[in-house]
Amino acid sequence: MIPVEQAHLEVAAGTDPGRKGKNNEDQFSINAYQIPGDPPTPSVFAIIADGIGGHLAGEVASAIAVEIICKGVEESDGTQPLDTMETAISQASQAIYAQATQSIEQQGMGTTCVCAWIIEDTLYVTYVGNSRLYLLRGNTLYVMTNDHTWVQEAVDAGALTKEQARVHPHANVIRRYLGSEFPPKADVRIRTDKNDVYSKSNQGFELKEGDRLLLCSDGLNDMIEDDVILEKLTGKDLDKAIQELIDAANQQGGKDNITVVILEKPKKKGVAGMVTQAREMKPQAAISYAGLIVMGLAVIVALVMILLELFF
Repeated sequence: MIPVEQAHLEVAAGTDPGRKGKNNEDQFSINAYQIPGDPPTPSVFAIIADGIGGHLAGEVASAIAVEIICKGVEESDGTQPLDTMETAISQASQAIYAQATQSIEQQGMGTTCVCAWIIEDTLYVTYVGNSRLYLLRGNTLYVMTNDHTWVQEAVDAGALTKEQARVHPHANVIRRYLGSEFPPKADVRIRTDKNDVYSKSNQGFELKEGDRLLLCSDGLNDMIEDDVILEKLTGKDLDKAIQELIDAANQQGGKDNITVVILEKPKKKGVAGMVTQAREMKPQAAISYAGLIVMGLAVIVALVMILLELFF
């Protein structure tokens, strides 16, 4: 793929270490490309990686993940997005594990990741761990990923409610991450409703005008509920939404690093609206002109009748 400076989507991002004095172990990247063709196809790839494993080690793991996964995407031809991301995630996990075995300080380090690849209007998603992807469509917010955590497994099994899971002492126990001895299987299931219906068949999800995608590390959604995320994400420009989301998480304690990426498919402007107005105006004008013509003919006929009576 060919890197380009201008993305075909609106993009914004922000990161914050939080309120607990932690080193920021989150990493993110947003990259715009063109896939060669006639015409070329626009593409945007975004990733967030949330490092785990203590001071410095988590930061190293997340940096390795972002670098290797982005490289794998960029060097691909864009025809097999899922295979490309799954392969790159596996390679990144192996590289993180290899690095950890060479340093006592970095042993046990790892990272989560969530990747969104939009090719023209089509969304492909892969993820490992508990970094999330949300979709805002209209006034409804959807969680499109499934956390790989102990409490999420308990919720799925019916052993915990979602409310209990948020405050459970094992809430941050991650069951799948990059950097483990055996590379994790990237999840390719996408949720498309609030009833936890999600599957690989939803890959290739078509974005509509005005759709917003939100990628975030768990430092956001652990601090604020989804209804707050919905309120902060709706009806404002992207940079303001980013700042309000980070501020809201910090106001609730900011216990972890907070990273947020927003991608929006812009609405069409200008010409389409002008054409619609012209189409709406033309029938009204035609009716008015026809009315004038009929009235004129009626006047002429009346005058002719009067003249005939006077002279004949």
